[in-house]
Amino acid sequence: MKPPQYKRVLLKLSGEALMGDQGFGISSDVIKYVAEEIRSIFDLGIQIAIVVGGGNIFRGIAASSFGMDRTSADHMGMLATVINSLALQDALEKKDVPTRIQTAITIHEVAEPYILRKAIRHLEKGRVVIFAAGTGNPYFTTDTAAVLRAQEIHAEILLKATKVNGLYDSDPVINKDAGFLKNVTYMEVLEKQLKVMDMTAISLAMDNHLPLAIFNLRDKGNIEKVICGEDIGTRIFN
Repeated sequence: MKPPQYKRVLLKLSGEALMGDQGFGISSDVIKYVAEEIRSIFDLGIQIAIVVGGGNIFRGIAASSFGMDRTSADHMGMLATVINSLALQDALEKKDVPTRIQTAITIHEVAEPYILRKAIRHLEKGRVVIFAAGTGNPYFTTDTAAVLRAQEIHAEILLKATKVNGLYDSDPVINKDAGFLKNVTYMEVLEKQLKVMDMTAISLAMDNHLPLAIFNLRDKGNIEKVICGEDIGTRIFN
């Protein structure tokens, strides 16, 4: 395998990815597997930041659709990301990967508050940093939080680990004839309304020239392959 192509990356994990085949919650087998995959690139000396979603526990935008106030629902979603982050931290540290959680909302008893300089210092000292609670603001997704944090820490690439092997021109679960897109620009994503991230996140990544790699988390070794420049998944760029 080629040597690593990046020194500092941000990995975006959906909450749904942690469910496995369950309909809800966190699968112990999946979170152990994810921790092992992260450990594989940690051993390469890569500086790793992570943003985890909360959709396996609570999704604010869904709750708002049945009458809950959107701000309250989004705050509940932020707390769900903290739960996932604590579970991932535990799984990583059981594999001897030093990990810190920083939250965008203050929860001193369980995690550090988000402080950029401290986050960068953790990365430089070889600690994995998990950014929890999104941006700390309602109406912003964890996708947007991932792009924002990637820019703030000067990550070289944003890795989006999903349940499919890249980006398609329509939902491959629904449409068996969906076309796979190997390389695509951010403008094409916006123009075609491709559902890879919300439009706010895509626009922010485009404006700041942040490359994005999309790949299947379930294929063992994929994170390491992307880090080492292997031609898998989809690349989005300016």
